[in-house]
Amino acid sequence: MAAFTAFAVYFIIWWITLFLVLPYGVRSQAESGSIVPGTDPGAPVNSHLVPKLVVNTLLAALVFALWYWVTRYLGFELSDLPSIFPPDR
Repeated sequence: MAAFTAFAVYFIIWWITLFLVLPYGVRSQAESGSIVPGTDPGAPVNSHLVPKLVVNTLLAALVFALWYWVTRYLGFELSDLPSIFPPDR
C-alpha cells in the first residue's frame, strides 16, 4: 500500500472516530447551572478538546491497525463484500 493511500485511509478513519469521541464528557451550561448571558443554554461549559483529540488519534490508530491487518494479512478487500445490486444478466 502506498504511503499516501495509508494516510488517506487513516485520515478518513480519524475524522469518523472524531464524531464518536466528541460528545463524551460534555456538560451544557443548562446542566451545570451557569448560563452565560447571550449564549445558548445548550452550549458546552468546557469541551476538553485537547484530551479528546489525543484519545481520538489513539482510537483511529487502533482502528487503522485493525483495517490494515484485515486487508494485508487476511486478504479482504472492498470487492469481497457482497453487492447490493443484482448481477448483470
